[in-house]
Amino acid sequence: MKMLMTHENIITLLDHVTIDASTVVCHFKCPETNNSIVSAVAFEPYDGKIVLTWKEILFHPIKSYNRYYHTPIVIYGKECKETIVLKAFKQVSNNFIWNQQKQKYICN
Repeated sequence: MKMLMTHENIITLLDHVTIDASTVVCHFKCPETNNSIVSAVAFEPYDGKIVLTWKEILFHPIKSYNRYYHTPIVIYGKECKETIVLKAFKQVSNNFIWNQQKQKYICN
């Protein structure tokens, strides 16, 4: 049985996060096996890339700039259900199984 991927379920696996200009790298570490799984995702809003057409940039340069550079990006937060950490975990979730008895994810 696969448990819902929530921040409460995956935060205990998060060892550390590194961030550069274009990438967020999340290191998940299983407390049972001590195995580390690394997931790299683009440093962008959870819902995907910000796509701007040349017409938007040409006719609305300030609006385009603001949309691209001021879109909030949530790395981690309990109140937000869609974050970069959750996206990173989903990318490597096949390396983990939900242990119903212990109520936590462990490396498989």
